[in-house]
Amino acid sequence: LDWFTKMRTLGAEVIEGLNKAVNMAEKEYRGLVLCGESENFSAGANLAMLYMFAIEEEWDEVEMMIKQFQNTIMRLRYSSIPVVSATFGLTLGGGTEILLHSDHIQAHAESYIGLVEVGVGIIPGGGGTKEMALRASDLYEQGDVELNILQNLFMNIATAKVSTSAHEAIDMKILRRGDKITLNRNRLIADAKFEALELANDGYVQPKQRQDIKVQGKTGIALFKAGVNAMKLGRYISSHDQKIVEKLAFVICGGDLSYPQLVSEQYLLDLEREAFLSLCGERKTLERMQSLLSGGKPLRN
Repeated sequence: LDWFTKMRTLGAEVIEGLNKAVNMAEKEYRGLVLCGESENFSAGANLAMLYMFAIEEEWDEVEMMIKQFQNTIMRLRYSSIPVVSATFGLTLGGGTEILLHSDHIQAHAESYIGLVEVGVGIIPGGGGTKEMALRASDLYEQGDVELNILQNLFMNIATAKVSTSAHEAIDMKILRRGDKITLNRNRLIADAKFEALELANDGYVQPKQRQDIKVQGKTGIALFKAGVNAMKLGRYISSHDQKIVEKLAFVICGGDLSYPQLVSEQYLLDLEREAFLSLCGERKTLERMQSLLSGGKPLRN
């Protein structure tokens, strides 16, 4: 599947196309490869549409927009056929969330990947925050200081970090064991198709939604807030940065829970959506969106 929007952004029509592609692939094919022939895999969500709804205070439309994207991302993850993403160039925000919910990533070596939503005044709302909490949980082993592991992934989002290569995306836990890197861009789609067929031939089993994600609750939130406050006092971040990152901490730690416990993916998606909506109502978030849309430059307000 390819799509042809500007910078391959993810608007309503692309979301609808992704759903149709999964439905068709489940009925008629053995797998689905998300790919493209342009310079970038995806620059993320259609920010202009989000800004328009937010500035007009059409909150039901904003919620529907993010809910549809969350549902589509989960449809990709839990389809009955393998989904492979062949990523290249810029893969930001919602584009990264597509990667995170693919069965396999076939990445061109020159891929620049990251969850950059904090830069426009929001948090990842299409499963990105949820997925980083899940991946941290999967990394925990007996005796680990779990908050240190979670903090590394939290900081990648909080600082809007973008990998300088596909290899660095492995360190950021975006690419996992089993994901592969292609050096020759001309080979990328062929390599991705091969991996999709390999998964199908190996007897691909439709996964089940996770109910066992360990989150840190109030303990994690308090630790992360203390760190964020220190950055604010040191004038490394603005007051609005602090507000955004504290919302991120709340979601990635599983919300207002008294102690670490296991939660479901849907629980985290609901927290994610609520925080996203709340930040869309902030004047300084709208100023950040407007700055990026009008001049292409991020605003640090």
